[in-house]
Amino acid sequence: MDENSGLPTELEELTLALLHSRAEVTRLREREQLISTLLGSVNVVLWAYDWQTQQVIYVSPAYETVFGRSAALLMADYDQWRNSIYPDDMDYAAESFANVLQSGAEAREYRIIRADGQLRWISDKCFVSQQPEAVGGPLIVGIAEDITEKKQLEGELHRLATTDVLTQSSNRRHFFDCARREFEHARQYGSPLAFLLLDLDDFKQINDRYGHQMGDQVLQRLARCSTAVLRRGDLFGRIGGEEFAAVFPGCELGVAEQVAERLQREVQRLSFEFEGTQFGITVSQGLAHLRGDDASLDTMFARADAAMYTAKRQGKNRIVLG
Repeated sequence: MDENSGLPTELEELTLALLHSRAEVTRLREREQLISTLLGSVNVVLWAYDWQTQQVIYVSPAYETVFGRSAALLMADYDQWRNSIYPDDMDYAAESFANVLQSGAEAREYRIIRADGQLRWISDKCFVSQQPEAVGGPLIVGIAEDITEKKQLEGELHRLATTDVLTQSSNRRHFFDCARREFEHARQYGSPLAFLLLDLDDFKQINDRYGHQMGDQVLQRLARCSTAVLRRGDLFGRIGGEEFAAVFPGCELGVAEQVAERLQREVQRLSFEFEGTQFGITVSQGLAHLRGDDASLDTMFARADAAMYTAKRQGKNRIVLG
Protein backbone atom coordinates (compact mmCIF):
# COMPACT_ATOMS: atom_id res chain seq x y z
CA MET A 1 0.00 0.00 0.00
CA ASP A 2 2.84 2.28 0.90
CA GLU A 3 4.60 1.52 -2.37
CA ASN A 4 1.58 2.52 -4.44
CA SER A 5 0.43 5.44 -2.32
CA GLY A 6 2.12 7.94 -4.65
CA LEU A 7 0.60 6.62 -7.90
CA PRO A 8 -2.72 8.47 -7.78
CA THR A 9 -0.86 11.73 -7.25
CA GLU A 10 1.50 11.09 -10.14
CA LEU A 11 -1.38 10.07 -12.39
CA GLU A 12 -3.26 13.20 -11.46
CA GLU A 13 -0.24 15.35 -12.26
CA LEU A 14 0.28 13.52 -15.55
CA THR A 15 -3.39 13.90 -16.42
CA LEU A 16 -3.32 17.60 -15.60
CA ALA A 17 -0.17 18.07 -17.67
CA LEU A 18 -1.74 16.24 -20.60
CA LEU A 19 -4.89 18.33 -20.36
CA HIS A 20 -2.78 21.48 -20.17
CA SER A 21 -0.78 20.33 -23.21
CA ARG A 22 -3.95 19.64 -25.18
CA ALA A 23 -5.34 23.05 -24.22
CA GLU A 24 -2.09 24.69 -25.34
CA VAL A 25 -2.20 22.82 -28.65
CA THR A 26 -5.80 23.92 -29.12
CA ARG A 27 -4.87 27.54 -28.39
CA LEU A 28 -1.97 27.36 -30.83
CA ARG A 29 -4.21 25.90 -33.52
CA GLU A 30 -6.80 28.59 -32.90
CA ARG A 31 -4.11 31.25 -33.08
CA GLU A 32 -2.72 29.74 -36.26
CA GLN A 33 -6.23 29.67 -37.74
CA LEU A 34 -6.78 33.30 -36.76
CA ILE A 35 -3.47 34.36 -38.34
CA SER A 36 -4.27 32.35 -41.47
CA THR A 37 -7.70 33.98 -41.69
CA LEU A 38 -6.22 37.44 -41.25
CA LEU A 39 -3.55 36.83 -43.89
CA GLY A 40 -6.16 35.45 -46.27
CA SER A 41 -8.32 38.56 -45.87
CA VAL A 42 -5.51 41.08 -46.49
CA ASN A 43 -4.92 41.94 -50.16
CA VAL A 44 -1.17 42.42 -49.74
CA VAL A 45 1.51 39.80 -50.31
CA LEU A 46 3.67 39.00 -47.29
CA TRP A 47 6.78 37.07 -48.20
CA ALA A 48 10.08 35.85 -46.83
CA TYR A 49 13.19 34.96 -48.84
CA ASP A 50 16.27 33.05 -47.72
CA TRP A 51 19.21 34.79 -49.39
CA GLN A 52 21.59 31.89 -48.81
CA THR A 53 19.42 29.23 -50.42
CA GLN A 54 17.83 31.67 -52.92
CA GLN A 55 14.38 30.37 -52.06
CA VAL A 56 11.07 31.85 -51.03
CA ILE A 57 10.32 30.22 -47.68
CA TYR A 58 6.95 31.88 -47.12
CA VAL A 59 4.35 33.71 -49.21
CA SER A 60 0.86 34.73 -48.08
CA PRO A 61 -2.34 33.64 -49.88
CA ALA A 62 -2.74 37.06 -51.53
CA TYR A 63 0.13 36.20 -53.91
CA GLU A 64 -2.18 34.11 -56.07
CA THR A 65 -4.72 36.99 -56.25
CA VAL A 66 -2.22 39.79 -56.91
CA PHE A 67 0.19 37.95 -59.19
CA GLY A 68 -2.33 35.48 -60.65
CA ARG A 69 0.22 32.68 -60.23
CA SER A 70 0.62 29.54 -58.13
CA ALA A 71 2.09 30.00 -54.65
CA ALA A 72 3.23 26.36 -54.65
CA LEU A 73 5.27 26.90 -57.82
CA LEU A 74 6.83 30.04 -56.33
CA MET A 75 7.87 28.15 -53.18
CA ALA A 76 9.53 25.58 -55.40
CA ASP A 77 11.25 28.07 -57.70
CA TYR A 78 11.92 31.79 -57.06
CA ASP A 79 12.22 32.34 -60.81
CA GLN A 80 8.41 32.29 -60.86
CA TRP A 81 8.48 35.75 -59.25
CA ARG A 82 11.46 37.02 -61.20
CA ASN A 83 9.99 35.91 -64.54
CA SER A 84 6.72 37.70 -63.81
CA ILE A 85 8.47 41.10 -63.79
CA TYR A 86 7.94 43.28 -66.86
CA PRO A 87 11.12 43.04 -69.00
CA ASP A 88 11.84 46.79 -68.95
CA ASP A 89 11.77 46.77 -65.13
CA MET A 90 13.79 43.58 -64.66
CA ASP A 91 17.22 45.18 -64.11
CA TYR A 92 15.86 47.77 -61.69
CA ALA A 93 13.97 45.14 -59.68
CA ALA A 94 17.04 42.90 -59.43
CA GLU A 95 19.43 45.73 -58.46
CA SER A 96 17.10 47.21 -55.85
CA PHE A 97 16.53 43.76 -54.36
CA ALA A 98 20.27 43.16 -54.04
CA ASN A 99 20.75 46.63 -52.50
CA VAL A 100 18.64 45.69 -49.48
CA LEU A 101 21.61 43.74 -48.09
CA GLN A 102 23.58 47.01 -47.77
CA SER A 103 20.75 49.46 -47.05
CA GLY A 104 18.71 47.25 -44.77
CA ALA A 105 15.47 48.30 -46.44
CA GLU A 106 14.27 49.10 -49.95
CA ALA A 107 10.99 50.48 -51.30
CA ARG A 108 10.54 49.93 -55.02
CA GLU A 109 7.83 50.04 -57.66
CA TYR A 110 7.84 47.91 -60.78
CA ARG A 111 5.45 46.28 -63.23
CA ILE A 112 4.53 42.63 -63.47
CA ILE A 113 2.72 40.55 -66.07
CA ARG A 114 0.14 38.28 -64.51
CA ALA A 115 -0.39 34.78 -65.87
CA ASP A 116 -3.56 36.07 -67.58
CA GLY A 117 -1.53 38.72 -69.43
CA GLN A 118 -2.59 41.73 -67.35
CA LEU A 119 0.07 44.40 -66.76
CA ARG A 120 0.01 45.54 -63.12
CA TRP A 121 2.06 47.94 -60.97
CA ILE A 122 3.52 46.54 -57.74
CA SER A 123 4.82 48.40 -54.68
CA ASP A 124 7.29 46.09 -52.95
CA LYS A 125 8.88 47.06 -49.62
CA CYS A 126 11.56 44.67 -48.35
CA PHE A 127 13.71 44.52 -45.23
CA VAL A 128 16.60 42.48 -43.85
CA SER A 129 15.54 40.35 -40.88
CA GLN A 130 18.59 39.38 -38.86
CA GLN A 131 18.94 35.70 -37.94
CA PRO A 132 21.40 33.93 -35.65
CA GLU A 133 24.43 32.83 -37.66
CA ALA A 134 23.73 29.21 -36.77
CA VAL A 135 20.35 29.42 -38.48
CA GLY A 136 21.64 30.53 -41.87
CA GLY A 137 22.17 33.58 -44.09
CA PRO A 138 20.17 36.80 -44.27
CA LEU A 139 16.41 36.55 -44.37
CA ILE A 140 14.64 39.13 -46.56
CA VAL A 141 11.02 39.83 -45.66
CA GLY A 142 8.66 42.05 -47.58
CA ILE A 143 5.21 43.40 -48.31
CA ALA A 144 4.02 43.66 -51.93
CA GLU A 145 0.76 45.24 -53.04
CA ASP A 146 -1.00 46.08 -56.28
CA ILE A 147 -0.91 49.87 -56.86
CA THR A 148 -2.17 49.86 -60.44
CA GLU A 149 -5.22 52.02 -59.68
CA LYS A 150 -3.04 54.51 -57.80
CA LYS A 151 -0.66 54.71 -60.76
CA GLN A 152 -3.56 55.21 -63.16
CA LEU A 153 -4.93 58.01 -60.98
CA GLU A 154 -1.51 59.66 -60.81
CA GLY A 155 -1.25 59.43 -64.60
CA GLU A 156 -4.70 60.95 -65.05
CA LEU A 157 -3.93 63.80 -62.63
CA HIS A 158 -0.66 64.46 -64.48
CA ARG A 159 -2.50 64.45 -67.80
CA LEU A 160 -5.08 66.92 -66.51
CA ALA A 161 -2.35 69.18 -65.14
CA THR A 162 -0.29 69.21 -68.33
CA THR A 163 -2.81 68.85 -71.15
CA ASP A 164 -5.03 71.38 -72.89
CA VAL A 165 -8.56 70.07 -72.40
CA LEU A 166 -9.86 71.07 -75.83
CA THR A 167 -7.03 69.96 -78.12
CA GLN A 168 -5.35 67.29 -75.93
CA SER A 169 -1.96 68.85 -76.68
CA SER A 170 0.35 70.26 -74.01
CA ASN A 171 -1.01 73.28 -72.19
CA ARG A 172 0.99 76.51 -72.03
CA ARG A 173 2.66 75.86 -68.68
CA HIS A 174 3.72 72.30 -69.48
CA PHE A 175 4.91 73.24 -72.96
CA PHE A 176 7.18 76.02 -71.70
CA ASP A 177 8.49 73.89 -68.82
CA CYS A 178 9.57 71.24 -71.34
CA ALA A 179 10.81 73.82 -73.84
CA ARG A 180 13.04 75.48 -71.23
CA ARG A 181 14.62 72.12 -70.40
CA GLU A 182 15.36 71.57 -74.10
CA PHE A 183 16.81 75.10 -74.34
CA GLU A 184 19.16 74.50 -71.38
CA HIS A 185 20.22 71.15 -72.85
CA ALA A 186 20.95 72.74 -76.23
CA ARG A 187 22.97 75.54 -74.61
CA GLN A 188 24.95 73.10 -72.49
CA TYR A 189 25.85 70.72 -75.30
CA GLY A 190 25.95 73.18 -78.19
CA SER A 191 23.21 71.38 -80.12
CA PRO A 192 20.80 73.15 -82.50
CA LEU A 193 17.28 74.10 -81.50
CA ALA A 194 14.36 75.72 -83.31
CA PHE A 195 11.20 77.40 -82.00
CA LEU A 196 8.05 77.62 -84.13
CA LEU A 197 5.04 79.77 -83.36
CA LEU A 198 1.86 79.35 -85.42
CA ASP A 199 -1.40 81.25 -85.26
CA LEU A 200 -4.67 80.30 -86.96
CA ASP A 201 -5.61 83.01 -89.45
CA ASP A 202 -8.98 84.80 -89.10
CA PHE A 203 -10.17 82.63 -86.23
CA LYS A 204 -12.58 85.30 -85.00
CA GLN A 205 -14.35 85.24 -88.36
CA ILE A 206 -14.72 81.44 -88.12
CA ASN A 207 -16.33 81.75 -84.70
CA ASP A 208 -18.59 84.60 -85.79
CA ARG A 209 -19.68 82.93 -89.04
CA TYR A 210 -19.91 79.26 -88.06
CA GLY A 211 -20.19 79.34 -84.26
CA HIS A 212 -17.89 78.49 -81.38
CA GLN A 213 -18.59 74.77 -81.60
CA MET A 214 -17.21 74.71 -85.13
CA GLY A 215 -14.34 76.90 -83.96
CA ASP A 216 -13.48 74.27 -81.35
CA GLN A 217 -13.51 71.56 -84.03
CA VAL A 218 -11.13 73.63 -86.15
CA LEU A 219 -8.68 73.99 -83.25
CA GLN A 220 -8.86 70.27 -82.50
CA ARG A 221 -8.14 69.24 -86.07
CA LEU A 222 -5.36 71.80 -86.37
CA ALA A 223 -3.71 70.34 -83.27
CA ARG A 224 -4.00 66.76 -84.59
CA CYS A 225 -2.65 67.79 -87.98
CA SER A 226 0.32 69.59 -86.43
CA THR A 227 1.17 66.67 -84.15
CA ALA A 228 1.09 64.27 -87.10
CA VAL A 229 3.52 66.43 -89.09
CA LEU A 230 6.09 66.97 -86.34
CA ARG A 231 9.03 64.63 -85.83
CA ARG A 232 9.31 62.14 -82.99
CA GLY A 233 10.66 63.98 -79.96
CA ASP A 234 9.42 67.43 -81.01
CA LEU A 235 7.37 69.41 -78.50
CA PHE A 236 3.96 70.85 -79.34
CA GLY A 237 1.39 72.73 -77.33
CA ARG A 238 -1.45 75.23 -77.30
CA ILE A 239 -0.19 78.42 -75.68
CA GLY A 240 -3.15 80.72 -76.38
CA GLY A 241 -6.64 80.83 -77.84
CA GLU A 242 -5.73 80.00 -81.43
CA GLU A 243 -1.98 80.09 -80.96
CA PHE A 244 0.25 77.01 -80.91
CA ALA A 245 3.97 76.46 -80.55
CA ALA A 246 6.54 73.79 -81.31
CA VAL A 247 10.14 73.21 -80.31
CA PHE A 248 12.49 71.08 -82.44
CA PRO A 249 15.38 69.68 -80.34
CA GLY A 250 18.59 68.91 -82.22
CA CYS A 251 17.14 70.44 -85.39
CA GLU A 252 19.07 72.67 -87.79
CA LEU A 253 17.23 75.68 -89.18
CA GLY A 254 16.97 74.20 -92.67
CA VAL A 255 15.25 71.04 -91.38
CA ALA A 256 12.95 73.14 -89.17
CA GLU A 257 11.94 75.16 -92.24
CA GLN A 258 11.04 71.95 -94.07
CA VAL A 259 8.85 70.82 -91.18
CA ALA A 260 7.12 74.22 -91.04
CA GLU A 261 6.51 74.14 -94.82
CA ARG A 262 5.06 70.64 -94.62
CA LEU A 263 2.81 71.78 -91.78
CA GLN A 264 1.69 74.76 -93.88
CA ARG A 265 0.69 72.47 -96.75
CA GLU A 266 -1.11 69.93 -94.53
CA VAL A 267 -3.12 72.64 -92.80
CA GLN A 268 -4.25 74.03 -96.16
CA ARG A 269 -5.52 70.56 -97.10
CA LEU A 270 -7.92 70.49 -94.15
CA SER A 271 -11.55 70.91 -95.15
CA PHE A 272 -14.54 71.79 -92.95
CA GLU A 273 -18.26 71.88 -93.60
CA PHE A 274 -21.01 73.86 -91.89
CA GLU A 275 -24.63 73.67 -93.07
CA GLY A 276 -23.59 72.80 -96.61
CA THR A 277 -20.81 75.39 -96.76
CA GLN A 278 -17.23 74.18 -97.03
CA PHE A 279 -14.25 76.20 -95.90
CA GLY A 280 -10.55 75.80 -95.22
CA ILE A 281 -8.01 77.36 -92.88
CA THR A 282 -4.47 78.72 -92.98
CA VAL A 283 -1.84 79.57 -90.38
CA SER A 284 0.82 82.23 -90.05
CA GLN A 285 4.13 80.98 -88.69
CA GLY A 286 7.17 82.54 -87.08
CA LEU A 287 10.33 80.42 -86.90
CA ALA A 288 13.44 81.15 -84.80
CA HIS A 289 16.60 79.15 -84.23
CA LEU A 290 19.02 79.17 -81.32
CA ARG A 291 21.69 81.84 -81.52
CA GLY A 292 24.85 82.27 -79.53
CA ASP A 293 23.54 85.40 -77.80
CA ASP A 294 20.23 83.81 -76.72
CA ALA A 295 20.34 84.01 -72.92
CA SER A 296 17.01 82.30 -72.42
CA LEU A 297 14.14 80.65 -74.24
CA ASP A 298 12.26 83.92 -73.92
CA THR A 299 14.52 85.59 -76.49
CA MET A 300 13.79 82.83 -79.03
CA PHE A 301 10.09 83.05 -78.25
CA ALA A 302 10.16 86.83 -78.73
CA ARG A 303 11.83 86.51 -82.16
CA ALA A 304 9.37 83.81 -83.26
CA ASP A 305 6.47 85.95 -82.01
CA ALA A 306 7.67 89.02 -83.91
CA ALA A 307 8.18 86.92 -87.06
CA MET A 308 4.68 85.48 -86.76
CA TYR A 309 3.15 88.96 -86.57
CA THR A 310 5.24 89.97 -89.57
CA ALA A 311 3.68 87.03 -91.44
CA LYS A 312 0.24 88.37 -90.48
CA ARG A 313 1.07 91.82 -91.78
CA GLN A 314 2.49 90.43 -95.02
CA GLY A 315 -0.79 88.72 -95.90
CA LYS A 316 -0.99 85.67 -93.62
CA ASN A 317 -0.60 82.00 -94.64
CA ARG A 318 3.20 82.18 -94.70
CA ILE A 319 6.37 81.43 -92.73
CA VAL A 320 8.71 84.21 -91.61
CA LEU A 321 12.10 83.63 -90.04
CA GLY A 322 12.95 85.51 -86.86
